[in-house]
Amino acid sequence: MALPPFIDTHHHLWDLENNPYPWLTEGIDHFVGDYSIFRRTYLISHLHRDAEGLPLVKSVHVQAEWDHEADPVGETAWLQSVADSEGSRGMPHAIVGFADLSEPDAPELIARHAEHANWRGIRHMLNWAEDPKWRFTDRNDLMTDGDWLRGYRSLADHDGSFDLQVWPWQLEDAAGLAHRVPEVPIVLDHTGMPRDWDDAGVELWRDGMKALADTDNVSVKISALGMFSGEFSADRIKQFVLDTVEIFGVDKCMLASNYPVDMLFSSYAAIWNAYDEITSEFSESDRDKLFKSNAERYYRI
Repeated sequence: MALPPFIDTHHHLWDLENNPYPWLTEGIDHFVGDYSIFRRTYLISHLHRDAEGLPLVKSVHVQAEWDHEADPVGETAWLQSVADSEGSRGMPHAIVGFADLSEPDAPELIARHAEHANWRGIRHMLNWAEDPKWRFTDRNDLMTDGDWLRGYRSLADHDGSFDLQVWPWQLEDAAGLAHRVPEVPIVLDHTGMPRDWDDAGVELWRDGMKALADTDNVSVKISALGMFSGEFSADRIKQFVLDTVEIFGVDKCMLASNYPVDMLFSSYAAIWNAYDEITSEFSESDRDKLFKSNAERYYRI
């Protein structure tokens, strides 16, 4: 079965010569270890090169940690200019920007993001753990914090969605957020980030995924499974892909590369060929949903 036309629902671009990304230019102590392989400019032309020969038809760009001390709308404006430029093939067709939703100016920032035609939502990474190495935020209470919720609710004023990134032990709290604010659509990033692949870790992940799936406003992006697998192959990631589709249902699932970050673990083609192999026994209509039409619906592209 041939790889069907697909939308990459989670990738990044960065121009290190002209735009501010301190974590790439200066480096940080990251849990993935040495990430020098992608600490270089990665433009839409590089994505097209990596996808050469593959039926990539549209894409969704997710914020790439533009300097938080700078104006985050600058990243959205740059990406809109990329999408509007000759040779981009319209990519990225959807832009998920950044805003610190706990800040008083979050509603204003969201309104400014929304002035750009391809903007669709916000990602504010909420990963928290006891060990600072695994944290993307200094607080573990944001999903119940009044100031943060004020910014979060303002997404609904602009038909914006929220890209949710948390660890498995935070998934049940995230389900509470989804129930409390049903007017904001949530897209769970990176398959719920199953860090621990032993029996206890997988059980914790499954329980959290089931809690989130028991909502009306949460979908999920299957991606970044190479990050914790130790090695990348279709056989290695297959059960997480199939479990996610079983738990959420095929209508709530999308596929993504997390490129160029996931070049640490795999080539671009290998990621999509793995998805193709894993879903080879799915019906044609279900494969179309996973690879393309769900993304068109959720991100309105």
